[in-house]
Amino acid sequence: MKAIILVGGEGTRLRPLTYSVVKPMVPVANRPFIEHVIRKLALHGIDEIVLAMGYKPDSIYAYFKDGRGLDVKLTYSLEERPLGTAGAVKHAGGHVDDTIFVLNGDCFSDIDYSDMLSRHMSNKATATIALTHVDDPTRFGVVETDNAGRVLRFIEKPAWKDVTSHWINAGVYILEPEVMDYIPDNQFYMFENGVFPRLLDRGEPFYTYHNKAYWIDMGTPEQYHRINNDVLQGKCFSPLHTARDIIIAEGCEIHPSARLAGPVMLAQGCRVGAGACITGPSIIGHGCRISREAVIENSLLWDHITVGEGAIIINSIIASGAKIDKRQRLEGLTINHQSPAGPATK
Repeated sequence: MKAIILVGGEGTRLRPLTYSVVKPMVPVANRPFIEHVIRKLALHGIDEIVLAMGYKPDSIYAYFKDGRGLDVKLTYSLEERPLGTAGAVKHAGGHVDDTIFVLNGDCFSDIDYSDMLSRHMSNKATATIALTHVDDPTRFGVVETDNAGRVLRFIEKPAWKDVTSHWINAGVYILEPEVMDYIPDNQFYMFENGVFPRLLDRGEPFYTYHNKAYWIDMGTPEQYHRINNDVLQGKCFSPLHTARDIIIAEGCEIHPSARLAGPVMLAQGCRVGAGACITGPSIIGHGCRISREAVIENSLLWDHITVGEGAIIINSIIASGAKIDKRQRLEGLTINHQSPAGPATK
């Protein structure tokens, strides 16, 4: 079984973090976000995956190579210019000739891909779209269906007075090869306002898969922070993580007087000084140095960060390589020292 994952975006909503790391590679529980997605697909027998890439692909190539260590075959489709969600899939279509999954590369979910495929096949569908239920559908594309789950229409970001459903596009599709015929070659084209309306106009069997499993769009630093906390605490599933109160990797040095109140995860090579206190949910990346009497609470630190003596970090995200000064206090901030637009955002 094959899948195409759309990972070509610039991650503008996730800035300043994506000034230094492309969105698919931002760490979740100290592993690249997209690795969690690939591993989940592999568990459902999806063993050939195409990454449809555009923006700064080199770090993705360098980390995953051919995917051999992930138990999948990875290939890459590189856009020379943005082609949109559907255009990117058509561009990658040379790699597929059968029923395929298509995933937006910025959504984290516990969707049962095997069950979704079974529904798709039993409906003899040309296309199936996964839906997720949200309290506020006005920020998303709402999908209306009949009682059999067949798509009736799409409403993009409706006003509250126009809301007829709380079921939205979850960014996971199953497509038959003939859907490619609805996508023009080498043009910017979108599923949402191009392919899907054409399928409806032609009366194609276009069905939905209603899903109440965990789902979140990693669009903002706040949502990204929440994903990390949820994975750490076992609120959503990842094959790469087993929820435990305290997780300390090899090569860490923890002073006997330091205090860790879980859930806390420390990657390899971290040092935690005397009297330091780390309170969860918190994730500390590779090679971080937490100086004496420093306090870290509900925060996410990437790799090789130095936290000065007596510094306090609360509800914050700190990108790799940052140096936090002695007795500096950070609360509710997202910091990337490589950001051209300044070091921090609220």
